[in-house]
Amino acid sequence: MGWLDLFRPGDWLVAGLVLTGCLLSFPLAWQAGVAEKAVVRRGGEVYAELDLSRDRTIEVPGPLGVTSVVVDRRRVRVAADPGPRQYCVRQGWLARPGEMAICAPNQVSIEVRGYRSAYDSLAY
Repeated sequence: MGWLDLFRPGDWLVAGLVLTGCLLSFPLAWQAGVAEKAVVRRGGEVYAELDLSRDRTIEVPGPLGVTSVVVDRRRVRVAADPGPRQYCVRQGWLARPGEMAICAPNQVSIEVRGYRSAYDSLAY
């Protein structure tokens, strides 16, 4: 006699309803909306707000040199940075609200924003 023999028809119904509820709520819980703009900061202050529907490249001057930010097909990335470890360049394309790339040595950061944020104060 295994543990599956202990389940009755009503138990299977409840388990099936709980599983269905979990599967249906999963997309709603992690839905962050569509990315609308990217906020570029330099030294903690807003340098530019980029509309992600318009492809372009901007150059952001910092203490170490120029950081190149590229917007292409509703996504944004740091293409080049004078920082020594290139962490923000390795971050790659950012396309969802709440994603960030921080070039700490050059004091430049990019944050993707939408109508809704993917995170709130409870997520931290």
